[in-house]
Amino acid sequence: MNTMTLWHISGWEFAALAFAALLVGFSKTAVSGANTVSLAIFAAVLPARASTGVLLPVLIAGDVLAVLTYRRHAHWPTLWRLFPAVAAGVVLGTLFLLWANDGVVRTSIGAILLLMAGVTMWRRRRAATPDGPDEPDAVTTRTGRVKARSYGVLGGFTTMVANAGGPVMSLYLLSAGFRKLGFLGTSAFFFLVVNVSKVPFSAGLGLIDGRSLLLDAALLVFVVPGALLGGWAVHRIDQRLFERLVIAATVVGGVQLLLR
Repeated sequence: MNTMTLWHISGWEFAALAFAALLVGFSKTAVSGANTVSLAIFAAVLPARASTGVLLPVLIAGDVLAVLTYRRHAHWPTLWRLFPAVAAGVVLGTLFLLWANDGVVRTSIGAILLLMAGVTMWRRRRAATPDGPDEPDAVTTRTGRVKARSYGVLGGFTTMVANAGGPVMSLYLLSAGFRKLGFLGTSAFFFLVVNVSKVPFSAGLGLIDGRSLLLDAALLVFVVPGALLGGWAVHRIDQRLFERLVIAATVVGGVQLLLR
C-alpha cells in the first residue's frame, strides 16, 4: 500500500491533516456533512486510495464521541430499516475499489464531493426546518421504503469508496422529519455501525495496516477537542452560514481533485 507514514509528511501537511481530524470531531457533534472538507484534505495530502483507509479510524473515533454525546436520541426503527441497503452499497463500493486505481479513485472522490455539494444545496433549499421534536415521521409506505433503500445503497457505496456518505444520509434523515437532536443521535449510531463494519473490507483491500494506524494514532488526539467544540457550539452556531462555507470548501476540494 502506498500509504504515507508520519515521517514522510511535512509539518504543513501534518497540520492540514490535524485540522481535518479536528473538523471530523466537530462535524460529528455539531454539523454533519463537514466531513467532506476533511475528505478533500486527506485526499489532497495522501494518495487517494490510501487516504480512505487512514481517515476511517479517525471517523470511527468521532462516531464514538458522538454516540456518547447523543446516544439517548437515536431512532432505532429507522436504523434497522437502513442497514440492509447500506450493506449492499458497501459491498458494491468494495468491488469498485478492487477494480479502481488511484487516479480513478481520486476522480471518483472529486465527483462524489461535487455531487454531495449539489445535494446539500438542494437540501438547504427544500428542507430548512426549525428545531422540533426528536421523533421523526414514520415511513411505512412503499414509497418510503423504496426511498430508504435507495438512499441506503447510495450511502453505503459513497461511504465505502470515499467516506462521503454523510450528505446522502443527512438528506434522508431530514426528509424523514428528523430534528436536530434526533438527527445527531441517529446519524451517530448509524455511522458508528457502518464505519466499524467497513474495517475488515478496508483491511482486506490493504488500505489499513500498521503504518496507516501509526499515523491515525498521531491524529486521534485532535478529534477530541473538535468533538468538545462541536458539543458546545451545536446550540449556538449559525448553521446556515457554516453550511455555506462547507459547500464552498467541498466544491473547491472536489475541483482540485478532479484537476490533479
